[in-house]
Amino acid sequence: MDLLKIYNTDIETNEFQEIKEFKKGAWINLVNPSENEIKKVCENINIQEDFIRDALDYEEKARIDKEEDDNTILFIVDVPISEKGEETEVYTTMPLGMIVVRDEFFLTISLRKNKIIESFEKRKIKNFQTYKKTRFIFQILYLNSSYYLDYLKKINKETEIAEYILKNSMQNKELLKLLSLEKSLVYFTTSLKSNELVMEKTLRGKIIKLYDEDEEILEDAITENRQAIEMAQIYSNILNGTMDAYASIISNNLNGVMKFLTSITIILAIPTMISSFWGMNVNLPFQNSAKGFAIMIIISIVMTAVVTWWLNRKNMLK
Repeated sequence: MDLLKIYNTDIETNEFQEIKEFKKGAWINLVNPSENEIKKVCENINIQEDFIRDALDYEEKARIDKEEDDNTILFIVDVPISEKGEETEVYTTMPLGMIVVRDEFFLTISLRKNKIIESFEKRKIKNFQTYKKTRFIFQILYLNSSYYLDYLKKINKETEIAEYILKNSMQNKELLKLLSLEKSLVYFTTSLKSNELVMEKTLRGKIIKLYDEDEEILEDAITENRQAIEMAQIYSNILNGTMDAYASIISNNLNGVMKFLTSITIILAIPTMISSFWGMNVNLPFQNSAKGFAIMIIISIVMTAVVTWWLNRKNMLK
């Protein structure tokens, strides 16, 4: 599978197509590229390999880096992704690199395929041309914020389903799922705040040239991103409260079980204690009586019933 793809929008016909050569105004997309592919791109468009490698670092944070000498700008933002876990879907983030190479090329670099880049490859975005690099960046930022909102809605829906199941039966599987969703919300909140800093810095106009017709896209992206931050924080607070509530319920249920088992142990100990007394090799009442066994049974039953009544009155058997 080819992990290096080059796309170009013809200025005259506005036709979008995949090409093979490194043509000015083209969009170069790299998905988990090999060493040879990295070297090939860097040699053909004359940029540093570090720019590409930084975007391929899974731990890389959202930021902007600019080479003043050749006017090459690196944008890194975090994008939401979902991965198939052992039993459930896991939501997390990964870095997406965007490089504006002078006024000639535009690169996107990612560790794996993602819905954002695929939307552009499949021409699902209106008014998209590869040679309009500033608009391209803003469209990616806007779409990224929109996808965060979509993923947050999915997380909220899965939280509601897990809560419904937990109300009927306490299962470790659902509790672990809630814990996983809680971690996802933390990742999302952190990434969204980092992305906001990148967009705010871009909006100030000192990083890349802003065009009036494109600036509105960036402002909309910032608005969507802020909404996503608020949603993530609200869902995270609700989920934290839910986890605390279920932790208290589980602890309370455990205390109830321990209380019940302790009461049963006390009740069962009474006939055992009485039979132990009359099993001693000493003179005891009723030991020479023909009805001694029956009397001991009656005494055990009566004392057990009294203790059971008393424990039940103290709510120790509920």
